[in-house]
Amino acid sequence: MPFKEKDIEKQYYSIGEVAAMFEVAPSLIRFWETEFEVLKPKKSKKGNRLFTPKDIENLRIVYHLVKERGFTIQGAREVLKNKGVQTRDKYEIIQSLEKVRDFLTHIKNQLG
Repeated sequence: MPFKEKDIEKQYYSIGEVAAMFEVAPSLIRFWETEFEVLKPKKSKKGNRLFTPKDIENLRIVYHLVKERGFTIQGAREVLKNKGVQTRDKYEIIQSLEKVRDFLTHIKNQLG
């Protein structure tokens, strides 16, 4: 997945910055915003979307379900509605395990 936790450092991000984090088009972010209640970025006076780190975390879960797990929009919506907390917990576990794997791979490569 292109997104890394270190990418979240600012208080607000533009839709372009968020789209770049996930390597998707801004139009997909706007579409997901209409499809998932959990995605509610603030809007500036000019109407520009302002995503908080929490918005990005929610988007990361949507990305995981739709892009990585292959859920349909409706399927992902139902998972978030019925098992939102479980889905977040599982995703966080996956992220932790991937960090451990990356660390171990790095050590293995250094050893030879």
